[in-house]
Amino acid sequence: MTDTLCYLDGDYLPLAAARISPLDRGFLFGDGAYEVIPVYSRRPFRIGEHLARLQYTLDGIRLPNPHTAAEWRERVERIVAAAPFADQSVYLQVTRGADDKRDHAFPPGVPPTVFIFTAPLTTTPDSVRAAGVAAVTALDNRWLRCDLKVVALLANVLARQHAVDQGCAETILLRDGFMIEGAASNIFVVKDGVLLAPPKDHRMLPGITYDVVLELAAGHGVPHQVREIPEAELRAADEVWMTSSTKEVLAITTLDGRPVGGGVPGPLAQRMHGWYQRFKDEVMRRG
Repeated sequence: MTDTLCYLDGDYLPLAAARISPLDRGFLFGDGAYEVIPVYSRRPFRIGEHLARLQYTLDGIRLPNPHTAAEWRERVERIVAAAPFADQSVYLQVTRGADDKRDHAFPPGVPPTVFIFTAPLTTTPDSVRAAGVAAVTALDNRWLRCDLKVVALLANVLARQHAVDQGCAETILLRDGFMIEGAASNIFVVKDGVLLAPPKDHRMLPGITYDVVLELAAGHGVPHQVREIPEAELRAADEVWMTSSTKEVLAITTLDGRPVGGGVPGPLAQRMHGWYQRFKDEVMRRG
């Protein structure tokens, strides 16, 4: 893994050889943006949408994009091609760079730091997917620009660890009486055959997999609504799912120690997982 090729500020080098200044603003302030792109059979999944989300985040934090979309694609494709594994998780990060001092204000004339590396794509074991996973809830105390995919993730880290401490897979965040998202995932709810998704706004990260799920629901005639989901509706749901680039579609079968629905993955979760796999195979794995 340490000899895997990475990209850092114009150079391709072994990951173990990459070095970044301790004065980098990503290190000092969490001042930067990132993306994680799943790769299937060496084909980046929806890279255009990932790069558009990166641009949205960079615009939101007033950091000029150092590369065009074509340049990003070329760099990602070179990293993917050099890796010894076909299914990958590509991480790319842009920070505001390294000044010669620590100052909160944006440093003029400092080039950004650009970093890309890849790792084997870790997916959910079939046994776990068949049983579903447990989740807990917590109050969402993050800032009000959760729609930006920034590297300052300490609040999400603490929420995720809150789940780990209780032997759970995810923490579902609640704000002002509504379900928002997971610490590292989007959350869907099913009630009486209707798929419910929280709206994209400043409180949640607009997930790429979130979009795919809604597209598949529409394409397969599944009734669905995008609207605010009260906490009471979450707790009374027939099904609850977590979705992300690595988790794909994963049923939550226990919430705060109580079973969700029948305590097993529901029928719509199973169908959606199958549709997602077929979509992925048709789009990404076939030449």
